[in-house]
Amino acid sequence: MTLPRIILAGTNSGSGKTTLAMAVMAALRERGLLVQPYKAGPDYIDPGFHSLAAGRPCRSLDTMLLPKGRLLELFERSARQADVSVIEGVMGLFDGAGALDERGSTAHLAKILASPVVLVVNGKAMARSAAALVRGFDRFDRRVHVKAVLFNNLGSPGHYSIVKRAVEEYTGIPVLGYLPRNDSVSLPERHLGLTPTAEHSGLEGLITTLRKMAEEFLDLDGLLGIADGAPLLPPFTKTLFTAPPPGPKVRIAAAMDEAFHFYYQDNLDILEQLGAEIVPFSPLRDITLPAGTDGIYIGGGFPEEFADRLAENRSIREAVRSAAENGMPLLAECGGLMYAADRLQDRHGTMHPMAGVFPGITRMGKRLQALGYCGGRLTRTVLPGRKGSLLRGHLFHWSFYDSEGNDGLFSLLLEKNGKEFPDGLAKGNAFASYLHLHFGTNPAPAKRFIRQALRRKNRGI
Repeated sequence: MTLPRIILAGTNSGSGKTTLAMAVMAALRERGLLVQPYKAGPDYIDPGFHSLAAGRPCRSLDTMLLPKGRLLELFERSARQADVSVIEGVMGLFDGAGALDERGSTAHLAKILASPVVLVVNGKAMARSAAALVRGFDRFDRRVHVKAVLFNNLGSPGHYSIVKRAVEEYTGIPVLGYLPRNDSVSLPERHLGLTPTAEHSGLEGLITTLRKMAEEFLDLDGLLGIADGAPLLPPFTKTLFTAPPPGPKVRIAAAMDEAFHFYYQDNLDILEQLGAEIVPFSPLRDITLPAGTDGIYIGGGFPEEFADRLAENRSIREAVRSAAENGMPLLAECGGLMYAADRLQDRHGTMHPMAGVFPGITRMGKRLQALGYCGGRLTRTVLPGRKGSLLRGHLFHWSFYDSEGNDGLFSLLLEKNGKEFPDGLAKGNAFASYLHLHFGTNPAPAKRFIRQALRRKNRGI
């Protein structure tokens, strides 16, 4: 099956990939095309911007977490529902797990997907040297096919004329446009990167501006031609979506509001494939859990930014705690762990009561506590797996958990850079961890979550 697709890859972080990806997605959508957005790597924030620009949920493609066959399966499942797929890369094109390790890089993803690459170059303060830069990226790995170049942050049409002529003359690679320097289209940032779309209103204006810039300054027909020329997707065997979903068997209440919105769309799809009906609720606004809730899923987010409001909503905090105490399965990740703990101490030292499923305090640190891929084994049988089971995911958090002497709650021993540290708070059917899981890596935790919810439902609790 032909699946038109392109990867927008940068020469480095800060090249303008996200801005250009949004512009391209919005412009192609305006043409009436169904655009499926993707983001390489473990990212929750950029996908929110892409979802708004494309009008479809963005999906993550992570070659560190997803086996090749499952990555291809997840990509094909969503890409075949669209006219064209636009994939934003991560960091620079060849930046991956290490100096000599391509895993996790955009280049690695491009090879797995057999996808053409469009190189994004920040052309500020650059002229003929742009050709040398592009030539180096083109020749570094011949299995990665750089089909075109887009420039970002150029000062004038004259500047574009110089870099375009240089690149095309010395490399033979077409340059398909640029975005001019425009401070009004900068994206808001905070300590974990961009500020999530859930915290902003009026982003439609930004997307409209980017769309119009793309229509004026980019060769959209040329980009579509490259996407249409993508080869057939490499073969794979389905293992996740091998049969039609059974229909809703349990209701999973998923926390979704400004404070909690870090979810892989594929995780939600896998839960639905296993028989879940995903019912959103807001720990900020709702006073109780959705009717008929059989399980609770609290993803990551920024609870520290909304600690006052979360603390003020005593009713929903008590509802979550009561449900967990009565055996309802609860899966909480990172920000979800912060909410599930008894208290949250913000950057100013103020203490806020949280759901209290687990004793202890999460405290905001003055520096990043953990970043990167990580794995470990369960030291006892808990919600996501049996004793000895391996869990692998990624970490990215500024807070840390103070158990206040309740170290018996830990059930997961993580290992990173040769050091081991405890994680995985577990009590009854409740489990909370700083580790972000992708169910495409290992669907067993999702299966156990749904099984426990169904078992509790069938007991009529």
